[in-house]
Amino acid sequence: MNPNLRLIVDTDTAGDDVTSLLMGLLWPGVRIEAITTVMGNIPVEQCTANALTTVEAAGRGEVPVYQGCDRPLLRPLVQAAYVHGADGMGESNFPPPERRAEAEHAANAIVRLLNAHPGELELVAHGPLTNLAVAYMLDPSIVHKVKKVWVMGGSCHFRGNITATAEFNFYVDPEAARIVFQAGFPIVMIGWDICCRNALVGGEDLERLQAIDTPTARFYRQVNRKALAFNQANGLDGVTHPDSITMAMAILPELLLRSQRCHVDIECQSEANRGFSAVDTRPAPENTPAWTGSERTSAEVCLEADYRLFYRMLTAVLSGDFREFA
Repeated sequence: MNPNLRLIVDTDTAGDDVTSLLMGLLWPGVRIEAITTVMGNIPVEQCTANALTTVEAAGRGEVPVYQGCDRPLLRPLVQAAYVHGADGMGESNFPPPERRAEAEHAANAIVRLLNAHPGELELVAHGPLTNLAVAYMLDPSIVHKVKKVWVMGGSCHFRGNITATAEFNFYVDPEAARIVFQAGFPIVMIGWDICCRNALVGGEDLERLQAIDTPTARFYRQVNRKALAFNQANGLDGVTHPDSITMAMAILPELLLRSQRCHVDIECQSEANRGFSAVDTRPAPENTPAWTGSERTSAEVCLEADYRLFYRMLTAVLSGDFREFA
């Protein structure tokens, strides 16, 4: 358990982003200091509305939501409404949330909070990294003030989910991803490979989740229904949980079974490989000519996660029964 965990959650709120937020909002002992929204799956205004709707559904209306960047640093926006629905919530068309976002921009909020609480806050990022890149450009000192940055993005020696080589978040804003990885943040990277191997819930496991009859479980089913149908039509028989397993690792770091500190770079020049995460898993890469030798460009890369533990955590959140983890 990660006791007294305090988080900033940066999200392009759709589908599994919602599940991740529910986990952070409902898990005992976790305190979300702020939710910051960024464009990605859908336009940022809808991401913000979805975050506010999720906060209300979790009964955590005191958690502030800050709207952030509405476009990538240098490129036109690419979106994924075809996966999650135009509303990002499985075409649920929920009524507008009662609350509104705070007036402060998300990047400014990240800078302010990290400066106010140096060494105390962890950041979970499960959208394009634009907000964090902008925050870093506003104040590079935040690199040394955030306790840890959990990044759902990229793919380690595995296929992509938007192109053959790129995961969606890094593809949408590769320049932002490169800035963040080269800045020296204390990053743990959880890639699309981990989602497909260790966070795909299908078969009897999914049937058991769908049989849980609580307001949270019904909300979960509704917002993920379109993504489930998309997955099943494209060779993934179940609900994918890239963002939720990232949140789950922040809560229970023992979920991360195997990792390696690697040099990571993100491809920004090649159109064919835009957003590709080049993860150097070679032994002693510092002895090879291509190695930069800079600790600033390294990250802890997750290579294997505990699916059964993750599934039990997901069951606890949807059922509201956390006794196993007390």
